[in-house]
Amino acid sequence: MRRSRRNFIRVAGGGIVLGAGALALARCDGMPAGAVAAWSPAAPTAEGDVRRRALAYAVLAPNPHNIQPWLVDLSEPDIVTLHVDRSRLLPMTDPPNRQIVIGHGTFLELLDIAAREAGCRLEITPFPDGPFAADSVDDRPVARIRFVADPSVVRDPLFAHVLRRRSTKTPFDTARPLEAAHQAALTGLPLSPAMAAAGCGLHLAADAMTVAELRDITGSAVDIEMHTPRTHRESIDLLRIGAAEIDAHRDGIDLHGPMFWWMKRLGLMTREKAMTPGTMAWDGGVDYARGWVAGTNAFGWLTTTGSDRLAQLAAGRLYMRADLTAAALGVAIHPVSQVLQEYPEMAALQDRFRARLGVAPGQNVQMLYRLGYAKAADPAPRRGVEAIVRQG
Repeated sequence: MRRSRRNFIRVAGGGIVLGAGALALARCDGMPAGAVAAWSPAAPTAEGDVRRRALAYAVLAPNPHNIQPWLVDLSEPDIVTLHVDRSRLLPMTDPPNRQIVIGHGTFLELLDIAAREAGCRLEITPFPDGPFAADSVDDRPVARIRFVADPSVVRDPLFAHVLRRRSTKTPFDTARPLEAAHQAALTGLPLSPAMAAAGCGLHLAADAMTVAELRDITGSAVDIEMHTPRTHRESIDLLRIGAAEIDAHRDGIDLHGPMFWWMKRLGLMTREKAMTPGTMAWDGGVDYARGWVAGTNAFGWLTTTGSDRLAQLAAGRLYMRADLTAAALGVAIHPVSQVLQEYPEMAALQDRFRARLGVAPGQNVQMLYRLGYAKAADPAPRRGVEAIVRQG
């Protein structure tokens, strides 16, 4: 192959420089169309069963580390029985599976919104065989959901934003404060009876002093996670590096594009190097986190009274509504859960976090998230309905 300076690749001093021609060669490493096909309006409409059509929207729900820990049984007519996929847990960073249950709450809320759009009312029975223990999940269902055709059901205006809602993991425009009207909308959402029973509350900070302290806390939480090998390994194992891996898994933390294409081929981006301080892969993770920490000028958080499994489900359902409301307003939102992770090394920072927010005894922060304005993010990979249907 003829060489030219346009295709020159140089690695020196831990840095990588790619010429314009080299970058052009890697354009094939974009997000695979199949990995984001679930975000197409055609995906749900292709489903004949109303349950599957609603599920085709529910699989787009935000969830921890994009592991999509849902499993459904469709063997009974008009019924969806929702289970935890216990092969998709986060035992190092979420040992009590609190975030996993919250992720089932977001799923239920999207399922309900989508069912209403199809003219169905859902009769949802949470934990019909009893709730999970506080420190584990098992094969008992999270919920049993009956679909009831009901022409009088009220459609939810948030449905219009389901396909374009995103978790925006980039720096926000710090020169643009969060508008007061948007702050009010994102803290004043109406609560369902289950949310009210769980004592759900939405809170927000946009003043410079509080935001600076929360930036420091969230940055420290990332640092603790990255310097605790077992917790960092959990994230690294979920990396999908390059289009081929993304298309094969359609979950996890996707890394694609020209830079990652070359880094992978030059041996600079491997899972082991991402675990090793001082490597380009490690430093890239640090720079990424520092970027979004610095690029934040408003934080929101969601609390409940107590933290039993019903409260966690309610928190997930309310967060889903806050996420869709942000999409409707043109506000970027990004969950930053590191400081809420329940392992010993994070405990002291959690105490500082709770003290700074003035969280009362008996109150629990279930979600922490960034809010602001940013360029629209691309959709994340999703596995689609067939991947979550329990067989047999």
